[in-house]
Amino acid sequence: MANKKIPLRKCVGCAEMKEKKQMLRVIKTSEEEIVLDVTGKKNGRGAYICASPQCLEKARKNKGLERSLKTAIPEEVYDSLKKEMSAFES
Repeated sequence: MANKKIPLRKCVGCAEMKEKKQMLRVIKTSEEEIVLDVTGKKNGRGAYICASPQCLEKARKNKGLERSLKTAIPEEVYDSLKKEMSAFES
């Protein structure tokens, strides 16, 4: 039997390659809104990040999310992502 290929994605914070299922997807919708995509199937330009607040802080400092989503991200969006991420972890 052939081994099933496991999709890998790179975290925009720590730049580690991990399984897609272990990561969270942040998307920019067609309305220029930036949201956390829990299902991983919503339409929009996506970027993957580890489910840890440390990676979100790294992505904020190195502007990884801004580069991946090709848009400027206000501080309020980072704060809301942090709250959503902490709710997801619990």
